Amino acid sequence: MKIIIQDLLVSLSGKIVLNKISLPIADKEQWAILGPSGSGKTTLAKALTKSIFFRGLIELSHDQKAIDALNIILIEQQHRFKNKSNVENFYYQQRFNSADSEETRTTEEELNLASENHPDKSKWINFFNIQDILDKPIIQLSNGENKRLQLVKAMLKNPDLLILDNPFIGLDTAGRDSLSRGLDQISKDGVKLILIASEHDIPACFTHIALINNGTILNKGLASQMKKELAKADEIPLDIELLKNCYTHIPESFAYAVKMVNVTIRYNEKQILSNINWEVKRGEKWNLRGPNGSGKSTLLSLITADNPQAYATEIYLFDKRKGTGESIWDIKKKIGYLSPEIHLFFNQGETAFQTVASGLYDTIGLFRKPDAEKIAIILNWMKLLKIDQFADKMLNQLSLGEQRLVMLARALVKSPALLILDEPCQGLDQQQTSFIKNLIDQLCKTNETTLIYVSHYQEDIPTAVQFSLSLDAGKATIQTITSP
Repeated sequence: MKIIIQDLLVSLSGKIVLNKISLPIADKEQWAILGPSGSGKTTLAKALTKSIFFRGLIELSHDQKAIDALNIILIEQQHRFKNKSNVENFYYQQRFNSADSEETRTTEEELNLASENHPDKSKWINFFNIQDILDKPIIQLSNGENKRLQLVKAMLKNPDLLILDNPFIGLDTAGRDSLSRGLDQISKDGVKLILIASEHDIPACFTHIALINNGTILNKGLASQMKKELAKADEIPLDIELLKNCYTHIPESFAYAVKMVNVTIRYNEKQILSNINWEVKRGEKWNLRGPNGSGKSTLLSLITADNPQAYATEIYLFDKRKGTGESIWDIKKKIGYLSPEIHLFFNQGETAFQTVASGLYDTIGLFRKPDAEKIAIILNWMKLLKIDQFADKMLNQLSLGEQRLVMLARALVKSPALLILDEPCQGLDQQQTSFIKNLIDQLCKTNETTLIYVSHYQEDIPTAVQFSLSLDAGKATIQTITSP
């Protein structure tokens, strides 16, 4: 298959997102598209599927198929699914309710909708290692498990052109290795590939790289040459004085932010967590790690008051046992929380300002008007994270990387006693990731913030982290990283 992209121009909400991009892709070439957050990569992917309006030329040719018969599939960064009643307006806490999980299809049912009798079905199920989650409701899948499901579904549809928008995001080390091998195999099977990713996640089958910024192609060429020429970008400066003005937390008196005693969680007959004993003392900095599906999200949901099973276990938050009189809101007001799942379920019709402001009230959406003092705090955090120019834009008008920074500001805005960041750098470019690490380290250095930080990438973990809790099949291992 050959692809000709010529003078491609895309405007969204009156802003030029792609500005006369030209990119010829020859028959045997596999291309990776790189660039910072908000540079236009995802817009280019959507234009190739002709799901958005564009000007210019996108021409595809195939020796064996008519153009109209070509099967072009885009696997997006975030996947929204529907329940058995064909409704998709879930709320975040539903994934932890067993009754609600029964209303969503299982992984196997979802695959059968894509293709029940595909001759290579078992091949791709095993290749992407989802055989152990076939009976799991898709609302309960981890971010990484969901990504692998989407890859299998795509292959069961026999794509001619497969476009992958940051498919490595959310995958653990084994998942990333499996995906690289899978893309190499897919390429050998004759499928045309276009990959949107970071420079660290480019499998060997990709022959060429194009670098996009501000809607234009800055450079393009052979992957072997481009990898050598991709210079490290300048770091984004952190305004330390502004950070001091943003952080308004009044230190609270508690010994333990989290204490779990023999915590075990089951869904029906499936055990998710097994006899977890964990203490997070005030001011400690922890890394929570483990492969996709190991129980990390369930463990965090017990802390954030999103999981009803927490009340049947022995858990202490801020020195008080859960279920002894405190409300969900008493717990949430002391916690700032960001995760891929809460991002997925958030209302895309909210403005960036409303999204950040909702963090002051622990709501998925803004239902009250903040006073002048709170407005100043919100805008200061947005300025610190370089997102103040997006204040009046809706989330769905921003790139996913820009959205993630907005969601991070939402977690930080109330200067919480306990900060829980689950993959906060997911979807961010290298510059932004370095900036966020620096920001978290500065917060930990100058304040008494207690931190629980989740990442599949060792290089994304802040240097302030002292301890790690590793989950594997629901069992925990604790390790000291540095002396507190």
